[in-house]
Amino acid sequence: MIKIYGLLVLTLILGSCNEAQTSKTQRIEPGRKVLRFDADRYNVAFLIMEGTYNTEFTAPFDIFQHTQYRKGIKAMNTFTVANTLEPITTFEGVRILPDMDYTRDSIPKIDILVVPSAEHHLDSDLRDTIMLNFVKRVDRNALFMTSHCDGAFVLAKAGLLNRVSSTTFPSDIGLYREMFPNLKVEEEVLFVHDGKYITSAGGAKSFEAALYLCELLYGKEIAKSIAKGLVIDWDLEKVPSFIRQ
Repeated sequence: MIKIYGLLVLTLILGSCNEAQTSKTQRIEPGRKVLRFDADRYNVAFLIMEGTYNTEFTAPFDIFQHTQYRKGIKAMNTFTVANTLEPITTFEGVRILPDMDYTRDSIPKIDILVVPSAEHHLDSDLRDTIMLNFVKRVDRNALFMTSHCDGAFVLAKAGLLNRVSSTTFPSDIGLYREMFPNLKVEEEVLFVHDGKYITSAGGAKSFEAALYLCELLYGKEIAKSIAKGLVIDWDLEKVPSFIRQ
């Protein structure tokens, strides 16, 4: 009887240790949360990397994530993709855990890709063939490819903007024209929509480009409702833009 009791206690102890080890392993593995994608929503991926600028990432993320709180529409599943599951650090120093690693994870079909600006979008990022090839693959089936600020350089380097008009951060338009002399570049606008490509000037005006896509998909009232929830005065007619669907 004593031996049986001793074995029972040992089993319980070992079981508790195993549970603790499993729990610990789950806590220290970054980015391994279970993502649930509602099949009736658009899948919206945000391509982030070291040096991503906060606003160009968080502004459209805020807008698109808030679609989940509006009834009667096909809302959006919002998630981040990177070339790692380790924390990435934005230009301003915010650390973000990516949801998926596009170099090794099985990623669901992306309906809308968002490319925020990043610190090295004018140089070393444009030599990252793995990242550029990922963008090209997404483009094949995506409904919309969007960029903010210098994120347009990534789309251009991937060869996706050759037949459409686009724009980028105002002070980088000269360099944009120099690097991609064959592109049709629009100036003095906050965003450009041509075909399935939406490029914006970035910064705080990233909100406007994201709200425009919401108005395109859901109508004016839904877009105004989302804007109101974020205390944004939204009126598409007052936004300098170039639109050619």
